[in-house]
Amino acid sequence: MKRRDLTQPADMDAAAAPHGHQATFILMCIIFSPPCCTGMDTSMAGAFAPGDVLIGGIFPIHEDVNKSISSFAPHLQPCIMFDENHLVKVLAMINAIEVVNKSPALTDANITLGYWLLDSCSDVSTALRATAAFTQPADCHHNGSSACQQPIMAVIGAAYSEMSIAVARHLTLQMIPQISYSSTAVILSDKKRFPSFLRTIPNDEHQTAAMANLLRSYGWNWVGVVISDGDYGRSALDHFSSQASKMGICVAFKLVLPRSVSREDLSSTMTKAAETILTNHKVQVIVSFAKPSLMKALYQELHDQAVREGLALHTMRRVWVASDSWSSSSSVRGNLSLEDIGHVVGFAFKKENLTSFNEYLNRLETAEHNYMENNSFLKEFYSKLSSSNMSSNIDHPSKALSILRKHISADGVFGIEMAVSAIAQAVASVCQRRDCRTAGRVQPWEVLQALWMEEFTVRGKNYRFDSRGDINLGYNVVMWRSDRGSIHVSDVVAEYHPQNHSFTHTNHHTVTKFKELRHIVSKCSESCLPGEFKKTAEGQHTCCYECTNCTENYYSNSTDMSQCLSCNTSTEWSPEGSSGCIPKRLLFFSWQDGFAVVLLSFSALGIVLALLVSALFLRWRNTPVVRAAGGPLSQVILFSLVVSYISAVLFVGKPNDLQCKARQVLYGISFTLCVSCILVKTIQILLAFQFNPKLQELLRKLHQPYVIVSVCVALQVATCICWLILKSPGYSITGNPTTLLEACHEGSHLAFGVMLGYIAVLAFVCFICAFKGRKLPQQYNEGRFITFSMLLYLISWLIFIPIYVTTTGVYLPAVEMVVILISNYGILSCHFFPKCYIIFFKKEQNTVSAFRKDLYEYSSRPKEWKLPEKSITPSLSAPPPCPLQTVCVNVHKGSRKRLGLSRSISC
Repeated sequence: MKRRDLTQPADMDAAAAPHGHQATFILMCIIFSPPCCTGMDTSMAGAFAPGDVLIGGIFPIHEDVNKSISSFAPHLQPCIMFDENHLVKVLAMINAIEVVNKSPALTDANITLGYWLLDSCSDVSTALRATAAFTQPADCHHNGSSACQQPIMAVIGAAYSEMSIAVARHLTLQMIPQISYSSTAVILSDKKRFPSFLRTIPNDEHQTAAMANLLRSYGWNWVGVVISDGDYGRSALDHFSSQASKMGICVAFKLVLPRSVSREDLSSTMTKAAETILTNHKVQVIVSFAKPSLMKALYQELHDQAVREGLALHTMRRVWVASDSWSSSSSVRGNLSLEDIGHVVGFAFKKENLTSFNEYLNRLETAEHNYMENNSFLKEFYSKLSSSNMSSNIDHPSKALSILRKHISADGVFGIEMAVSAIAQAVASVCQRRDCRTAGRVQPWEVLQALWMEEFTVRGKNYRFDSRGDINLGYNVVMWRSDRGSIHVSDVVAEYHPQNHSFTHTNHHTVTKFKELRHIVSKCSESCLPGEFKKTAEGQHTCCYECTNCTENYYSNSTDMSQCLSCNTSTEWSPEGSSGCIPKRLLFFSWQDGFAVVLLSFSALGIVLALLVSALFLRWRNTPVVRAAGGPLSQVILFSLVVSYISAVLFVGKPNDLQCKARQVLYGISFTLCVSCILVKTIQILLAFQFNPKLQELLRKLHQPYVIVSVCVALQVATCICWLILKSPGYSITGNPTTLLEACHEGSHLAFGVMLGYIAVLAFVCFICAFKGRKLPQQYNEGRFITFSMLLYLISWLIFIPIYVTTTGVYLPAVEMVVILISNYGILSCHFFPKCYIIFFKKEQNTVSAFRKDLYEYSSRPKEWKLPEKSITPSLSAPPPCPLQTVCVNVHKGSRKRLGLSRSISC
């Protein structure tokens, strides 16, 4: 059920009529009524107005009680130190009740609200006495007082959490609803303990979180905390410490100020507190949950101690983060200026305009005597002003009320208006179905149920108590400012939103000064720069630390990091003290490398030379020199050399899987083909000039050139296929401290070794065979060149093996590339360049007659002459056989044709 706004009077003319207060105070009861009615000591002061439904109120009109009077008998201790701030709140409640009594909701129900307001004197015991008066059954049948028959339906107050906790425990016994406008202790949100307690403000859980967020936003992590002794202060301290710890904020010291504000109780405690603050120079921000009177005494002690010790007054300047208990109370500065205190940033509850309350004060000026008759608080206030020397000139109520206006707290007034409106609309909801003018027809728990169940409206806005009995509207952030000696405490610079823990700046005129607070440093240790981390010694606060450089491969990219972050060492690295990771440089044997350019140039030159020699041999293919070089086999050798040079090129550039597989296989097969052809040539030469019939017969059977080449190459192909299938070469990245080496891995080193070993075996066989035929005729002296080329191959690869095994890095492919080029150039130089030299420069030797002459000279050498073992020994009378003829007869027919010899040679 939605209720109407009770802040708007039903009859606007009546609301505007002068002296409207007179109707409200008809049949007023004197506060000092008989004990049968009040159940209290007759010395208790208060304010009273009758009504169909009575609302109680507990306000700390005085700041303390006089505890010097000791007595074992129960007694009411006299209150001391009048507080104008809370007198203003009493007047705000009276005004709110007058306004709602004229609202349509209550006029339609034909009921009015009365009030009974008592003073707690900022003392728990006194507050409990007031609560007992509210809940004690009336016994006034003998005097017929209607006021005595009215039970209290709800209570507004108390102001301080410690008193609200005690009062709530008492009121819960009868389930009398209690609504506080400023008690913020978190424990009061526990509905299992305090089911009848409600409040128009958020609890300290939100305020402490807001404070911690403010400190974090300004980078203040080394702060002090000042609290009032009691449930409120200690609860706020616990919650703030918890919130601050989560955000990396440390509490340097905790000062607990006593509840009493009497001089003897405060002296030693304040002295120690001021000394602690002044000696902690690094603590430039102090969070305070203390009462205004205690903060006033603390400021004065700080000033006095600084003067006594001869310190500059600016040494007491701090940033004071004020809780809602004193953020709007300018009286805490006493005789000090804002320059002496420093900066005050406080959290205050949401507020609305004060038009209604200001109008009430205006009416109060014109009829103060009528109000004082039923309000002992006003009586004491005027009496206090009259007896004061400073106020001796006050001769008109307007001057006294102007003092009260200075103590108006907009958020407190709005909280009281909300509480009164909530109670009024709850009562109206209950009384719509019954006659509430008769005492006892309405019970407090019914009002409490209505408060929980329904919304209420204040100034056109709807509100509802949440499941914890709170109304969380967030906070205003206020910042004190000085203007010509006066202090303004109500400048709202930002709003705090508990839902997302964020601040929104509102007042652009003062927000600049608010942001200037960032220049204030409140840290135990200097901030660690990026590249450093905080190292805390054992037993120290986490906010007191040393800055240590991050080690290699670790970094910190912001200030005050508690630990360094690790780089992804597979792709990144960082030096010591780094603020970020550096991508590792990719290394490979690139095309731009100078050494690679040289080797590629030699590869290209080798390919060109091989192609030129191939073309030259095709041109002179029918000459004895070309035919002696192998004829068609020479073209196969040159082709294999071209492929081998191409395989060397694959060792350069950014590797990939296909390239890694192709380069080794191409080289292995191509060079095997080359060595196989050279092996055939070697066997052919031995067969042509071998005079041992048995060995000649064996060589003749083995001399199947294309079969030998095919079998040799097929074995190497089979090896490479098995290598590729089982464990093939591939692309790999090797991580180094600052670089990434992209290279090819050989997959199986065993297969790699078998491939190279197989070529080495063929080369060694060629070497042995060629060595045996090294003394052949000059034109047929292939053996010496083959011997040298194979020896060069074997030596280069023997050197390659230890270098390849021990070398790492970007130039490892270059090692194998160099050995391949040496092998290729060795064969090209030894096998083909001499023939090219004869073709170009010794053309007279490239004839059949030149070959015949060479053979004749070779065969006519006595030391080289040797008959076949099975030949018939010539007779002594017979002439020796023609050496040339014998040689020619033993030369295989096919070999003679390839060597360029005629079928018959006569001596």
